[in-house]
Amino acid sequence: MDAPDAVSAAVTLDGVRFAWKKASAPCLDIVHFSLGRGERVFLHGPSGSGKSTLLSLIGGVTVPQLGSVQVLDKDLTVLTGPARDRYRADHIGFIFQQFNLIPYLSAADNITLPCRFSRLRATQAGDLPRAVSRLAEHLDLSADVLDAPAAELSVGQQQRVAAARALIGAPALVIADEPTSALDADRQAAFLSLLLDECREAGSALLFVSHDLWLADQFDRTVPLAEINRAGMETAA
Repeated sequence: MDAPDAVSAAVTLDGVRFAWKKASAPCLDIVHFSLGRGERVFLHGPSGSGKSTLLSLIGGVTVPQLGSVQVLDKDLTVLTGPARDRYRADHIGFIFQQFNLIPYLSAADNITLPCRFSRLRATQAGDLPRAVSRLAEHLDLSADVLDAPAAELSVGQQQRVAAARALIGAPALVIADEPTSALDADRQAAFLSLLLDECREAGSALLFVSHDLWLADQFDRTVPLAEINRAGMETAA
């Protein structure tokens, strides 16, 4: 699949340069990158190449020193920090490498967290218990798992809860940062199949970051970070 044009893009980066310290060389120098609405893209690169930094820019957690980062036609670089937080809550679902669940909350309460911070996500989710049950069924999470505190779940269960949290309320963009790194090959494949099915059903674009290249053939497009980043990749992400 070719890169999307500006009209059909969920994410567009143009002329983006980012350095962690103003006087240092940039760790990211991206002329152009885009992700289509509903497109599923596999982004890969070695450890320390800037993958997580790129996701932070796309998520509006950080902003570049130069360039624009557009998510769903909104340039995040012109928004205030609180405005970026609200926009991220409304439109972006994150699956973190370490899952970042709240340990003392139940799995179900972890899943519904985005709807507490975003009226849009809550509206799109509709009946929350029903939305949680639907995602749980599709992601193979039993009722016992939903009632249990996140701290008591296995790694695989925590991963699927994190995916359900990212997917609830059908955000237009889902970002997954090395979400399968703690799993064996069989569980990686099973989880990825579930995630792709859910994103397809919701119409969500998916940017999936991993170093496990054997997963790449299930995506619409594969992007090596080195191909879009002109900076020397010596700085840790």
